[in-house]
Amino acid sequence: MPKKTLCIREESEEIERKILHPKATLSCNTKGRERPEEEGEIRTAFQRDRDRIIHSKSFRRLKHKTQVFLAPTGDHYRTRLTHTLEVSQIARTIAKSLRLNEELTEAISLGHDLGHTPFGHAGEAVLDEIYPGGFNHYEQSLRVVDFIEKDGHGLNLTKEVRDGILKHSKGKGHLFSKGEKNRAETL
Repeated sequence: MPKKTLCIREESEEIERKILHPKATLSCNTKGRERPEEEGEIRTAFQRDRDRIIHSKSFRRLKHKTQVFLAPTGDHYRTRLTHTLEVSQIARTIAKSLRLNEELTEAISLGHDLGHTPFGHAGEAVLDEIYPGGFNHYEQSLRVVDFIEKDGHGLNLTKEVRDGILKHSKGKGHLFSKGEKNRAETL
């Protein structure tokens, strides 16, 4: 009986099963998407999410948002895009060293600030004061990927990436004080 030939995605998923930590989230075990899609032959579910984020309008807009509000005198200032790329690289390094899913980690880190306001956290503070119920950039990031992108259709990301974007905060304020249910479901 001839051995079944695996597509590239299946080979990648097999490598994940072999090298990732037993508690790592495997691409093949994703909880799926809001709107089910057929799996591709080349990229895993989390690789597709990462690519959707990178090619989104909101990701490209990060280059025009400053990390903090400032009036730079030179031409080297931090934008949300440079911050996001640095976060992504650090996150991938940590994920790799812990044998966690790098593509899942990268997708979450690339999407974590898509809902950030202009003028850094100062802009978020102003919106928090005037928006009924308050404003949190992580909630807005989820709205961006779920509803705003692609003319209201959203990016249709996996549940794991969406959960990571929503719960990426390092615990400033209320997120972790409300308990376990507010922590990301994946490592």
